[in-house]
Amino acid sequence: MSLGTRIYAELRGDRVIWMILAILSLFSVLAVYSSTGSIAFKVHGGNMEFYLIKHGIFIFGGLFIAYLCYLLHYMNYSKAAPVLLILSIPLLVYTIANGAEYNEARRWISLPGMDFTFQTSDFAKLALIIYVARMISAKQDYIKDFNSAFLPIIVPILIICGLIAPADLSTALLLFTTCLLMMFMGRVDIKYVILLLFLGIVVFAFLIVIGRFFPEVVRVETWVSRMTDFVVNSDGGYQVQQSKIAIASGELFGLGPGNSIQRNYLPAPYSDFIYGIICEEYGLVGGLTLIVLYVMLFFRCVSIVTRSPKAFGAMLVLGLGLHIVMQALTNIAVSVHLLPVTGLTLPMVSMGGTSIIFTSVAFGIILSASRYIEKIA
Repeated sequence: MSLGTRIYAELRGDRVIWMILAILSLFSVLAVYSSTGSIAFKVHGGNMEFYLIKHGIFIFGGLFIAYLCYLLHYMNYSKAAPVLLILSIPLLVYTIANGAEYNEARRWISLPGMDFTFQTSDFAKLALIIYVARMISAKQDYIKDFNSAFLPIIVPILIICGLIAPADLSTALLLFTTCLLMMFMGRVDIKYVILLLFLGIVVFAFLIVIGRFFPEVVRVETWVSRMTDFVVNSDGGYQVQQSKIAIASGELFGLGPGNSIQRNYLPAPYSDFIYGIICEEYGLVGGLTLIVLYVMLFFRCVSIVTRSPKAFGAMLVLGLGLHIVMQALTNIAVSVHLLPVTGLTLPMVSMGGTSIIFTSVAFGIILSASRYIEKIA
């Protein structure tokens, strides 16, 4: 039996999603290697292999973690959900109080004895999505009851999103929207969906008030400046302008791998604005290919949802799939100046250790659900 045949036989579940994961990983390695040229010269004396090896370790490590998560029955994640949620709260509180600061934001904690930072919001958002999927599926028969909707579902969403928002508003808003859609599609009574939306606005207003007194904790000035930049400046700020130049320079087929010019001008060409570098090097064809991959992922997730015999499997895949795809489209929209600058990475493509790891976990869980649904079918 050939290696390809053995791999094909081993990787069950939705093989289209396996293919999407593999292609996104390939895009990631190529784009990160090219886009880290400038920072390699500034920090490591031109040693571009440093970032290639580091990122490659995270990519292959992430794929291995995705495989491990795929092997585990998806119902086990339901059992772990309350513990994961409880763990995420002190992690987020510690990050706000003592997190490592980068670009005036405390989103990371440094792991003792290691040259590695951990972005706690990546763990928290995964924990919350799994937990919300568990609670919605567990209470399908009496989801219209206030006691079953408010404390078990609405309160945890407000707590987690409220703790993420001070340093990372875009992630909090995206996670809040994901949970809102999960409640709506999970047939939670519409009045509780509206209640969550209202309370979310209240929490946001409360954070703005806190930010006026403690600007070092809540980044209200950053939120205002980014919105002002988006509304007032029709060409976008410096980052967006350079991103649009990169996209326009790529034309149809791009300048070729490694030939990006804008990587020398974009402040974060390997993370927030990696889509612009991909378009510059691979052209409109490369940019559209990425969009098609994420759209395909969404439709494959919808297919799994419609075939899932258990409500938890359906809600879990729906939440994780929605979050990955919405984050990807938000990142792309920022690059072309359709949305204000957010700081969100392109899932499974941008450089970033915890982002790669937890996106891989999400893919693994989706594939686990598809695997066991396939067995039943």
